[in-house]
Parts: sequence; C-alpha cells; structure tokens
Amino acid sequence: MGEPADEARTILMVDDVAMFRELGSLFLARAGRVITASDGVEALALAREEHPALIVCDLEMPQMGGEALCRAVKADPELAETPVILLVGSRGPDDHARAVRAGADDALPKPLNRVTLLEAVNRFLRFEGVRGLPRVEMEARVRIRHGGAESWGVARNLSRGGMFVESRPALPLDAELGLEFDLPETARTLAPTARVVWQRSPGDGPDGMGLRFVAVDAATVRCLEDYVHERALGPRGSERALRT
Repeated sequence: MGEPADEARTILMVDDVAMFRELGSLFLARAGRVITASDGVEALALAREEHPALIVCDLEMPQMGGEALCRAVKADPELAETPVILLVGSRGPDDHARAVRAGADDALPKPLNRVTLLEAVNRFLRFEGVRGLPRVEMEARVRIRHGGAESWGVARNLSRGGMFVESRPALPLDAELGLEFDLPETARTLAPTARVVWQRSPGDGPDGMGLRFVAVDAATVRCLEDYVHERALGPRGSERALRT
C-alpha cells in the first residue's frame, strides 16, 4: 500500500446538466483541482490537453455520452491509464452493464451520494496504486449459470462491485455469468450478472474466481454498499474488512 499523494490532482467532471456539474465539483473540491466539461466531445479534447488524474462522467449525455467517452479514453495511448468513473442514472441493470463493458473503472448510481463518490475517487487519487473496494467476509451458496449450464459455488467475500466465489472448476477469464445468492443476515436474494476477472492460482487453495458485477440495478448496488459498510465498520470491522 502506497503513501498518500502530496500534490493536488486534476479531476475532470463531465455532465450535460450544469447543476450536476456544480454539485459534483463541490463534492470533489477537497480531493483535487476540478475542471468541467458539458459533453463527451468537450471532455475528450480537455482530457488530451490537461491529462487529468481521473475522469468522473455521466453515462447519458448528448453528442458523446459517457460510454463512448470511456471507450475513447481507454483507446487513446496517452489516456488509457486514466481511471474513469461513470455515473449511472437508470434504476435498471442494463446501464450499469454498459458502463462496465465500456471499460469504466467504477460505476456509481445517481443521485450521487457525497461519501460514496469521495470514497470512489480517493481509491484512485490518494495512494500510489489503486486500492480495492472495501470487502467483508461472508459465506453463501451461489447458483452459477454459464453457457446453458448450471453449477454451484460458495461466496467467501463481497464488495459492492464484486465477490470471490470458490467453484470447481473456475470458469474462464472474461466469461459472463448469471448469479443468484441470498445475502446473509438479510431477506434479500440478489441476481446480478458478473464477469470473471481473475482466478485463484493452483496450489493457493480451493479453485475459485474473482467476479466483477456487470448487470446490477441501483437498488442492489446500494444494498451491497450498505451491507459491506455496516459490517466493515461494526465492532469487529477492523478485523472483518478486507481490501484487495
């Protein structure tokens, strides 16, 4: 884990609605120098000129939306390493999936929560190297659907963005899966889709895979965030919180 960065970093805030640009800029003022753009075309030109440390962008905008902007940033050799956080306004799961598939480093539901936004931004700006999302240990059976087949695994830890599942065999990298599991200590059954982003190396323990949630609705994202924070910050929070 690196040390906190000393210099102010530039954050590019992109939204076609002036009120949301101003609100986002106010939220982010303590995290760095904030510059703004009103659409993806303006933002891409500004990014190539300013080389911001981070881009925070609304998904839906005229001319060039956040999805297209994110793809353009990730395809530009000079900007490809710039983290992009996309803000998703729809309550349904499809827009979150669009953000993930466009290459967004994080996707947050709107309306914006100031604490959530600052935590997301600080993951990319405050330390040398990206910190993972807060995670908590859990144990829950997970139904896995892939390519018309069905199997079962056991979830071992969870964040608002994904989970680690022990499963034999682990499925291929980049495979997209349908999941269904009960959130422990709650009455919620969740059914996001997820992408395999890493696999446990042979010899390091039971077969397993790290998953990033893809199609997930805003209510589920907030439910996951509340679940993790309540347990990570509880009486045994320092022992239970995992950051990977």
